[in-house]
Amino acid sequence: MLRKRQVHLDFHTNGTLPVGKNFSKEQFQNALKAGHVNSITVFSKCHHGWSYHPTQANEMHPCLDFDLLGAQLEACKEIDVNAPVYISAGFDEKEYIKRPEWHYVCSKDREEQLKYENAVHFHLLCFNTGYLDFLCKQIEEVMQKYNPCGIFLDIVSPKFCFCDKCVSDMKNLGMDIENEEDLQKFAVMTLKKYVEATNAAVRKYSDTATIFHNSGHIPKGDYGFIKANTHLELESLPTAGWGYDHFPLSTAYVRSLKNTEFLGMTGKFHEGWGEFGGFKHPNALIYETSLSIANGAGCSIGDQMHPLGEMNMTTYKLIGKAYSLVEEKEPWLDGAVNVADIAVLSAESLTGNRDEKADFGANRMLLENNYLFNFIDSTMDFSGYKMLILPDVSGLSDELVEKIRGYVNNGGKVIASGESLIKNGEFILDVGAKYIGENEFSPTYFIPCFETVNGKTEYVMRCNSYRFDAIDCEVAAYVQNPYFNRTAEHFCSHMHAPNNPNESFPAVAIKGNVAYIGWDIFTAYARHGHLCFKELFAYVIKRMIGEEKTVFAHIPDRAVVTYTRQEKESRNILHLLFAHTTVRGEKTEVIEDIVPLYNVKCGVRCKEKPSKISLVPCRKELTFDYNNGIAEFTVPKVDIHQMVSIED
Repeated sequence: MLRKRQVHLDFHTNGTLPVGKNFSKEQFQNALKAGHVNSITVFSKCHHGWSYHPTQANEMHPCLDFDLLGAQLEACKEIDVNAPVYISAGFDEKEYIKRPEWHYVCSKDREEQLKYENAVHFHLLCFNTGYLDFLCKQIEEVMQKYNPCGIFLDIVSPKFCFCDKCVSDMKNLGMDIENEEDLQKFAVMTLKKYVEATNAAVRKYSDTATIFHNSGHIPKGDYGFIKANTHLELESLPTAGWGYDHFPLSTAYVRSLKNTEFLGMTGKFHEGWGEFGGFKHPNALIYETSLSIANGAGCSIGDQMHPLGEMNMTTYKLIGKAYSLVEEKEPWLDGAVNVADIAVLSAESLTGNRDEKADFGANRMLLENNYLFNFIDSTMDFSGYKMLILPDVSGLSDELVEKIRGYVNNGGKVIASGESLIKNGEFILDVGAKYIGENEFSPTYFIPCFETVNGKTEYVMRCNSYRFDAIDCEVAAYVQNPYFNRTAEHFCSHMHAPNNPNESFPAVAIKGNVAYIGWDIFTAYARHGHLCFKELFAYVIKRMIGEEKTVFAHIPDRAVVTYTRQEKESRNILHLLFAHTTVRGEKTEVIEDIVPLYNVKCGVRCKEKPSKISLVPCRKELTFDYNNGIAEFTVPKVDIHQMVSIED
């Protein structure tokens, strides 16, 4: 089982700086104890290319005169702290300077390539060159000499490369370097070659060492990459421009993978990796680690050691404020599996585009409406979910269409939007309507048939829309077009033309257990965040799933609600999280002040009356009512994170 209180210790040090002069085993251990850390990823080789131990396979940092890696491993072993070893794989600045034949070439355009080469940053090397053998020798040396519990390989993902070796190999395989599909295929082939070689280098010396190849993103549906790892580490630094929505989306997919342990990786930094002297407020780290454990993940916090080798005690006191709380909660985390009512078929898994706004929008809407959900790909079984959401994008295979039809025929409920329900010019499910085609007008206007916060009026929808004729369905909303599309020759006012009230068309159809929303509503919500998008979705999902929800919580839209099951202990755990975020500077989303929530009314659906409901880890029992299969209770206070144990 992965340990839940980990640190990822970066150490990327220029060859002119003094290294390790102040390292002390006792000081290193004291820092880990202060941080309540039980696993730390220490370093063999950094992005600059230097090793931090005596080496025959590489070069030791020129300003280091002892085995720093060995000293760290010994210090960890003495206090029962796991210590997987970090090796920079994609970057090696030292070798980039010496070995031009190993360079990753980003473009056929020489000017663009020169711009990449001359920029002040680390540079990639190509795994399809002799560099891969050089790297594997370093891995084998670490494994043979130190026998670590794990290897962490960094900066790994499929990339187009136009180096002489890649171009030659592609031509020999009959591939066209001008064809993007061929380039992608060859990039995947190169990554597979890298994975097989590096994993073999580890397995030559250990059958049990963990292996993780970090690319900063877990690609949904890419099992070639996923299965290359023994576990997954979900890098997600909210303050580095990723925001606090990124991790819930990433983990919502990963936790649906069978038999896969994973960590949520954040950082202690104010902004991003490599920041010396940057610190979060303790409340931010408490929230981020709480978010990890509430979503079924262990925790990893990024740090960077000073070149002199001394651990910053302020950092580890900061980490300790979060990890001391995680440690108290661990009895209610071990073996816990997240419960979900709803499956979202990931748009990324269909298109291969990691920046699919449809996924971001669906994730945000479901979080804000406090639903329990997972993201899935087309290979996964969704028969156990109460509802399936198909967000916006096309790309359903014939096999997947039949799988969805079988799900509906067995009583499963579906909400689809945009092109997701359309194949070969027709709806793939009976939604009581006939598909016409994509609407030529944009934006359009949403006219609700239900009450909204601002009443029944026309709401602008800045996204693609799709026309259909209603036949035997309930129409929950209508669409009106603008008088005309905005062009240079033909425009009105500052943004777009007003709605034309003379014509209205059906926009949302509901028939039985299938609903169709004729807008790219999830993409639009990710981009614009209009309340009307969420109101429309909230109405449709409530109409479809209604009182079948497993969990009810009267909690703000920025709150997060999750629900887990510990089968061995015969109990469920309700997680309630809330933190107020603020944007500082241009893009840094931070947490500082905490706004507690008081007297939060909750309900959980239970087959039988629970034997006990209590706040944990304090074990304070709560009074509750049990009626019609729902246990209702009030949580007196949520201070960042509160767990509630519901025992069978």
